Amino acid sequence: MTWVIWRQYRVTAAIAAAILAAFAVLFLITGLHQAAQWHTALASCAKNGTCDNLSRTVSLGGGVVYALTLLTLAVPLLFGMFWGGPAVARERETGTVQFAWTQSVTRRHWLSVKTGWLLLAGAVFGGAVAGIVTWWFAPLNALNLYQFTQGRFDIQGIAPVGYAVFAVALGIAAGALIGRSLPALAVTAGVFVAVRVAVTYWVRVHYLPAVTTIYSVTQNFTPKGAYWPLAQGVVLPGGQFTTNLSVGPGYIVTGFHGPGLPAACQSLMNQAPGQMSSVLACLQRLGYRSFTTYQPGYRFWPFQFIETGLFVALAAVLIAVTFFVVRRRDA
Repeated sequence: MTWVIWRQYRVTAAIAAAILAAFAVLFLITGLHQAAQWHTALASCAKNGTCDNLSRTVSLGGGVVYALTLLTLAVPLLFGMFWGGPAVARERETGTVQFAWTQSVTRRHWLSVKTGWLLLAGAVFGGAVAGIVTWWFAPLNALNLYQFTQGRFDIQGIAPVGYAVFAVALGIAAGALIGRSLPALAVTAGVFVAVRVAVTYWVRVHYLPAVTTIYSVTQNFTPKGAYWPLAQGVVLPGGQFTTNLSVGPGYIVTGFHGPGLPAACQSLMNQAPGQMSSVLACLQRLGYRSFTTYQPGYRFWPFQFIETGLFVALAAVLIAVTFFVVRRRDA
């Protein structure tokens, strides 16, 4: 069985390996140059004592290579569509299952070997791409601290391995259920994108309880590391949290058309911008405070493991469905 699968996929595997090699060479060359820029900037700012302003004075990334890193979001989907989708569907379309399932190899063994090798290939190639991108992004992460933001989180670490395994399993299951390659490819693409969007925007935020920090309206607060900001606003004197208000040094007090700016501070609102500190001091005396809700940067890897586990679990369910369908369906 392993030899048969190798014969079936050797061309696509060779193409994928060639693309991966070219990808690695390109990112190695540009990544080394970027790392050199980063270390030079660090050495320079250390001498001048200006490392606090490094993110405003140094520019890394950008260009075609940076765009390619973002396009790797689609790599797991390609594995699912072109490796997983035809795995069972093409066999049923061409009728080869009628030969395969009537030989000494059972359906279960046939499907086990096939799905096992395809899932392994997806994990290996997905992990290789993610590893290259993670290494390339290291200077940008150190400079801008945005590896926890949506889009960057999804192409680094180990999460892309989970996406690739899920995509391949989804393609195999779609092919087994539909029995035709092109519809299986379309269903794989649609379901994969829908699940990824749902997890990114509605599920991921609930992996661990968010942290909320309350602080004075006369101060600014920035969490340490590559944090994920979720909400920011004002705690009213009664203890209610609202995101409709924005107060703090360095920007105008806004949003008080809802609850209304307290009368004691209203006259100060019309003063010159330089007197905004008086408004903030007035709000502080009346019990107003600011808050920021976020996922701290040290949770990046726990979130990576949770998300990877989630997609691997979904893949396991899809493979179980595939085995059930193949065992029950006539050739």
